[in-house]
Amino acid sequence: MTATERVTAAYERISTIDRPEAWIHLRTLDDALAEAAAVDARVAAGESLPLAGLTAAVKDNIDVAGMPTTAGAASYRYVPDADSTAVARLRAAGAIVLGKTNLDQFATGLVGTRSPYGAVRNAWDPSRISGGSSSGSAVMVALGVADIALGTDTAGSGRVPAALNGIVGVKPTKGLIPTTGVVPACRSLDCVTVFARELGLARTTVELLSGPDGIDPGARGDRPAQLTTAPPRIAVPAAGNLEGLADGWAEAFGAVVARLAGAGVEVVPVDITPLLRAAELLYGGAFVAERTAAVGDHITKHADLIGTDLDPTVAAIVQGGSDATAVDYFRDLERLERLGAEGHELLDGFAALLTPTTTWHPTLREVAADPVGANSRMGRYTNFANLLDMSSLAVPAGSVDGLPFGVMLTGRAFDDRLLAEIAQLLPGVTVDLLVVGAHLSGQPLNHQLVSAGGTLVADVRTAEAYRLHALDTQPPKPGLVRVADGGVSVPGEVWRIPAAGFGRFVGALPAPMVIGTVDLDDGTSVTGFLCEPYALAGARDISDLGGWRAYVGAVTGSGA
Repeated sequence: MTATERVTAAYERISTIDRPEAWIHLRTLDDALAEAAAVDARVAAGESLPLAGLTAAVKDNIDVAGMPTTAGAASYRYVPDADSTAVARLRAAGAIVLGKTNLDQFATGLVGTRSPYGAVRNAWDPSRISGGSSSGSAVMVALGVADIALGTDTAGSGRVPAALNGIVGVKPTKGLIPTTGVVPACRSLDCVTVFARELGLARTTVELLSGPDGIDPGARGDRPAQLTTAPPRIAVPAAGNLEGLADGWAEAFGAVVARLAGAGVEVVPVDITPLLRAAELLYGGAFVAERTAAVGDHITKHADLIGTDLDPTVAAIVQGGSDATAVDYFRDLERLERLGAEGHELLDGFAALLTPTTTWHPTLREVAADPVGANSRMGRYTNFANLLDMSSLAVPAGSVDGLPFGVMLTGRAFDDRLLAEIAQLLPGVTVDLLVVGAHLSGQPLNHQLVSAGGTLVADVRTAEAYRLHALDTQPPKPGLVRVADGGVSVPGEVWRIPAAGFGRFVGALPAPMVIGTVDLDDGTSVTGFLCEPYALAGARDISDLGGWRAYVGAVTGSGA
């Protein structure tokens, strides 16, 4: 596709999905098409652009020239004259920025709900959180609008939303991508991060954005790659370190570990308590004062806006740093250094640490009921990485009860390429998907499953809680909806798809189809196609015909 075609498709996709809260500023189509045409002209002239025509979303604490930067607060709004270094390099490589995405205000949170612009709903299940703070960026990639998105990561904001939306999130070593033009959360810890549906594209983008810019004093040059030629030794948390995971997550993580071991990788349980204790210092110690230094004056000056434009939870966290003293800081710094030394010693001799990316996937209601407590659970395995100058990346690892499950590799500073190499070893990461209509074997859209690497697992039936409708689409598609009364058991198939292929597949899913959890008649649940209720107006209810193939046979007279 040309850049013009990709941009046109992206805006068509935006118009069909129900996620307006993911954007704070969306560029006009005409403006984006003008830049896309310029990219197409450069390519036609023979210029080599590694990201030519790819669509990009940018977290709204990263400057894009001519677009407002708010960091999630209208009172903080300014319009930069220049791109941030990361965006300038993104555009130089041929990517087209579509707009600025919503975030946990001032990049303070891991839930994606702390914004006056609205809580960003999950790409798979709109009743659940997207994860933050880079919420809008992750969701736009997961829903297939953006090929690439930029986020930031201080406590896990470039990794947690990746896990909760089934995509890749790369948090490079601190300073590899300059933070020039980025609103600071904790200036000494902040990283610019990259989201994509595939690891290769995410890593390519990180490489293109990396390198000192002569402006950011914290920017660092890369070091020689330390790649492995033999199966690496991988550390995993001891059983006691995995307490508190959501139902089914420990088993899902164990399955990933077992597949690695089965592929010849040496996997060793390690008590990572020192790392988990270090993680607690990010918000539970004096280091939070760096957030106060970044935006505390703004919140104090606009205290009358707390509860409207300024999120109360964010304001309390940022202002709480005012109580920390220099003595508190140096005491916590000494403690961090000791815990870091213990943690690094534990990982000596290992290529990386493999963990779940986060611990659970709460609903919007659960976070609203306990905003601080719910958030604190999210960063158990992510909070220590930047404090201890470590590299990290998050990748999809299947699903649990119809929701994405992700794992994370964490390594030493500048081990970014090594982590990416190890991530390629994660075998058999798949998602089971229920289809009941045009994607069934022999039906017109089945080729999409096959091209995504899918294989047929079993013929199944749903629980008696659903109705099936024939939607007026081309090609015709079914609409499966759960009902309170009068449901039937609908026949279908379960297909197993590699996680990377599933990401592409979901990204191309047209409205009104959505991905959700479907109960089967054997009492289990599986990820499956559902239909948004609004699309059923005027659609024929075909529930009593015995499934999609029976309906097609009745319409065509083929008896299929």
